[in-house]
Amino acid sequence: QVQLVESGGNLVQAGGSLRLSCAASGRFFSINNVGWYRQAPGKQRELAAVITSGGSTNYADSVKGRFTISRDNAKNTVYLQMNSLKPEDTAVYYCLAEYKRTIVTPMARSWGQGTQVTVSS
Repeated sequence: QVQLVESGGNLVQAGGSLRLSCAASGRFFSINNVGWYRQAPGKQRELAAVITSGGSTNYADSVKGRFTISRDNAKNTVYLQMNSLKPEDTAVYYCLAEYKRTIVTPMARSWGQGTQVTVSS
């Protein structure tokens, strides 16, 4: 199984930047799509950005142009660079990885434990 550990969350002023990391460990054959999700208090978890194994990316309209998702396959790590942060970006940020444990096993999913991002106005 893949274990995911997020880091990089912090308290930052509006207009500031943060970079989140999602590091994968454990035994697996491949990691495919990885997404960053966020959940604000009292709201449903929503997708912020996703990156495929080939490096294609997609973003929620609310973060497009401000957030950049990237991956370093050699380090089994996915990043989320967040610029021009707004108070409405305040949330717990989680990463979700789709992976195959072996070449013949079906795709599985694993969530990280989350990292808190707080943007003050």
